[in-house]
Amino acid sequence: MASTSSRTARARVRAPQLVGRRWLNTGGVDVSLADLRGKVVLLDFWTSCCVNCLHVLDELRPLEERYADVLVTVGVHSPKFRHEAEPAALDAAVDRYEVHHPVLDDPDLVTWKAFTARAWPTLVVIDPEGYVVASLSGEGHAHGLAVLLDELVAEHDAKGTLHRGSGPYVAPAPADSALRFPARVVALPDGGLLVADTAHHQLVELEADLVTERRRIGSGQRGLQDGDAGTARFAEPQGLAVLPADVAARLGYDVVVADSVNHALRAVRLADGTVTTVAGTGRQLRRREGGGPALEQDLSTPWDVAWFDGQVVVAMAGVHQLWAFDPDAGTVRVLAGTTAEGINDGPAEQAWFAQTSGFAVQDVDGVETLWFVDAETSALRWLRRSGSVDSGIRVVEDERMANVAAVAGAGYEVGTAVGQGLFDFGFRDGAGVPSGDAEPALFQHPLGLTVAPDGSLLVADTYNGALRRYDPATGQVTTLLTDLAEPSDVLVDGTGEAESLLVVEAAAHRITRFAVPVEVRVDEGAHTVQRPPTDLPPGAVSLSVAFTPPTGQKLDHRWGDPTRLVVAASPPELLVAGAGDAEGLQRSVVLADPATSGLTEGVLHVSVQAAACDGDPETGEVPEFAACHLYQQDWGIPVRLVAGAGDDLVLELRGA
Repeated sequence: MASTSSRTARARVRAPQLVGRRWLNTGGVDVSLADLRGKVVLLDFWTSCCVNCLHVLDELRPLEERYADVLVTVGVHSPKFRHEAEPAALDAAVDRYEVHHPVLDDPDLVTWKAFTARAWPTLVVIDPEGYVVASLSGEGHAHGLAVLLDELVAEHDAKGTLHRGSGPYVAPAPADSALRFPARVVALPDGGLLVADTAHHQLVELEADLVTERRRIGSGQRGLQDGDAGTARFAEPQGLAVLPADVAARLGYDVVVADSVNHALRAVRLADGTVTTVAGTGRQLRRREGGGPALEQDLSTPWDVAWFDGQVVVAMAGVHQLWAFDPDAGTVRVLAGTTAEGINDGPAEQAWFAQTSGFAVQDVDGVETLWFVDAETSALRWLRRSGSVDSGIRVVEDERMANVAAVAGAGYEVGTAVGQGLFDFGFRDGAGVPSGDAEPALFQHPLGLTVAPDGSLLVADTYNGALRRYDPATGQVTTLLTDLAEPSDVLVDGTGEAESLLVVEAAAHRITRFAVPVEVRVDEGAHTVQRPPTDLPPGAVSLSVAFTPPTGQKLDHRWGDPTRLVVAASPPELLVAGAGDAEGLQRSVVLADPATSGLTEGVLHVSVQAAACDGDPETGEVPEFAACHLYQQDWGIPVRLVAGAGDDLVLELRGA
């Protein structure tokens, strides 16, 4: 970040007003920037579906505590999905994620647009006099924010413009129930059920009646601690995988838990409830590469786990990848995904995912198949051994897929059954991959699924409040249940005439049993994210990412350029030139001409990394215990091709 002197020398920009539908966590009182004059204000533009936004909530907690008398954090909830714009959905999200600062409900993106936000999450710092001093995209900015806050506090203390004291936050009345935002339910070998009781930071063993508790595993306090059932600690456990009996006997534990906020995999021995950590360090993964000894490797928000192909597959939602944990060797590795966010099928190492959130394993004609839902693309997808079966599922073919033939038969391949892209969702039955002019089936942010006895897939279509059915034989999607409270998982219980469905209704804090329903057809239409598109001209466009390291840090050029820029597009034909991975923060790209391509819009995918180190590594002026920091962000920018539009696209990773 620029020094204080340079900050005051440049033209100052007054922060726009905070405009929205209502305020949460203020005791019903509206808040204006004028009310906050004298405080440093940190605006956190977030949306409850975004895993990176959830990371930022956790990163900000220590800063909010450390600077409690001078800093006011305001969450500006600017929704991506239609469901997130519903008042009850935001109320639940603020409760679920323990948001302890005021939240402005911004369903029409009025404040988002006023501050020219382009990505979730975006952070904006406003000084005690009401001027914008910094804008930051993505996560990992806690250290730089602390440096900036120290500067601002010193500057405005000296000027007499800093007012210390409490802010406008008012804690809501506490609420509780037997379960709090449960995420998953799995069947145990003895006929009982195990539930991930996420907001209670526990696992709960239930009898088949869904009411009688056998025991709770975990103390109920957020943390990362191994031990017996009463003392162990979790932090928002999400996924559960019951291991095959022979594997469990060999390993000495029965269940693997995706402990999401701890960025760890935990093992549970059902005989006595003992919990041990088997993968992860408790730190969030901050680099693109990963793999090695499981207990030495950082992970990033594991959301679900499944036993597949002789290994535990992990939905690494925080980096949009699938990983594999080998419990015998005690190692982890990347199984699939580049970390780019979106839909891209084909060889696993070139696939794109988007916050994978739920698994189901199925034998398809003798071939083990891992089905999964990608929440951010509202997609149902699969992974299997390469060349094991002619899938018939579409594959995106472009320059990123040039080596498909060379890798066929090796590793894994990925396909998509239902789903269109990052900004397309809805509530419609029909074909997942339609032919002709037919409209495709659509989900809205699904989080869970299971395999039905007839071989179909049952999908917990979370933001549509529905249970959907996908038939792999016909490629058709139908609807089984509606009016559910954010269903996050489903389990088939019983067989034959005694068969029923157990649905985890997360927002209602319950598991509900349903008789197997009759299929219905729905079509509530398609929707796209309401973010305004960025107008860019056909032809040459200058793309740049603004990055200013915090005070006390510099880019480290000792081993080459410490920055990296990856550019792609959906559809790929949107980019005529300039796609790919290269060093630097600037790129000249060429966008398609609508007259020849037929394209008028699309999505530009931009990923950036920049490494800055404490002190000045090149001169040797480095403080003791110096550290290097990786800043990174992924943007999916809706683009509209308009002749005569400005040909500069500037994105801020960390700007003054």
